[in-house]
Amino acid sequence: MKRDLEPLSNERLAHVVKHVFRLTSEMLQKRLKSHGVLYSHWTLLRVLWVGDGLTQRQLSDLARISEPSTFMALKAMEKKGYVLRQKMPDNQKQIRVFLTPMGLQLQHVMVPEAESINSQALAGLSAQDIHVTRRTLLAMVDNLRQPRLKDQALELHHHDPVDWAQEPTLHS
Repeated sequence: MKRDLEPLSNERLAHVVKHVFRLTSEMLQKRLKSHGVLYSHWTLLRVLWVGDGLTQRQLSDLARISEPSTFMALKAMEKKGYVLRQKMPDNQKQIRVFLTPMGLQLQHVMVPEAESINSQALAGLSAQDIHVTRRTLLAMVDNLRQPRLKDQALELHHHDPVDWAQEPTLHS
């Protein structure tokens, strides 16, 4: 391990994950900017590349972005020519979002940029390490989405004088 990374080796796992996220996000933002794409647009484009024709609410939910933020980003994306927002003939209140050819073409430019950053982050790691890391992080996501585990953690926090800054240990 490089000396400048030693302080991170004793940090909580959540802090290390946050640090990796911050570094990769900063790199991605710079590359997106060089192509004139904002990070918030990237988030919405990724969802639309899987399938467009979504309502603004569906897009907001899938991207995990607030509806007002989605609305503002879509307005800017429409001005740039990435998307079209269209009212549906059968429901004039419902607005669906469609990619334009320009918005679709961005996928062929931006996805390789993101993949390049991902490759840089994973350089030197074995396939097994990557698999175990992915499996571990997905298990953590699942744990945090389960309300009963959140409630148990809160209950422990209120009744047990545990040092919450330390990693949990397993008791046999």
